[in-house]
Order: sequence, then C-alpha cells, then structure tokens
Amino acid sequence: MTIELGVQRATTFEPLPEDRQFEFWVATALRDHGPAVLTVRIVERDEMHQLNQRYCGKDAATNVLSFPADLPDTIELPLLGDVVLCAPVVAEEARLQGKSPEAHWAHLTIHGVLHLLGHDHREPGEAALMEGLEIKLLESLGFPNPYG
Repeated sequence: MTIELGVQRATTFEPLPEDRQFEFWVATALRDHGPAVLTVRIVERDEMHQLNQRYCGKDAATNVLSFPADLPDTIELPLLGDVVLCAPVVAEEARLQGKSPEAHWAHLTIHGVLHLLGHDHREPGEAALMEGLEIKLLESLGFPNPYG
C-alpha cells in the first residue's frame, strides 16, 4: 500500500510526535485501504477554534477535525483529505483523562483518518462501529481502549 502523508506543524507546542509516528498511525488506520494521499496538520488553539467555528458552528477549539477531499468523479486520485489536530487540546485531554500523550495522539490520528474513510459517530450504531474499529486498531498497536 502506498501512502503519501504530509505532516504540517503550524504550532510551537512541544513535545509533538515525530513524523514517523504519524506515518505509522495513519498506515494502521489505512491497513485495509488502497493507495492514499493525505495531510496531518498540527495547530494551535486559535486556528482550531476558527476551523471548528467555520465548519462545525462550534465556538471552541476541539481535539481533531477531518476534512475529506471532495473530488469530482472524473478525477481519479487517491486523495483522502486533511486531518487537523490541536496540539494543546490533545495534550490537555491526555493529562485530564490520565492517558499517555502518545496513546491519545495515536487515537485521535486514527479517529481522524477513519472520518476521511467515511466513518462517523453521529448515530449510536455508527458510533459503536467506529469506536469498535478504533479500539481494535489501537490494541493492535499496544494501546489500551480509549473509551474504557
């Protein structure tokens, strides 16, 4: 499987996972998928707040947002889209939830990529399916159930 991943670091927040970690987590989420092109962008609170307000109508920063590519059917590219992660929110949540930062970064990266693949959690049945897949993928990496 060929994955082209761009990692954009639009933050001075430290510490952050290395590119190879993002590559590994993205590859894990895409293990049953064909070729893919996507970007992971790590941002500060203000950029995430603006994105969340503009695209979701929510007046706060959030941990992860996914922006699936919306290409015409006539264009045959494996472009999935973008996953945006808010570094300070991810770190704060990990601390408050008693999770290792690495486990939380892995979880939210996988979560975002699954959204690019069309998974959702708006309805209870969809949520159960998506969470089950996340748990399975994270356990394959040695991370505990993030919902437990």
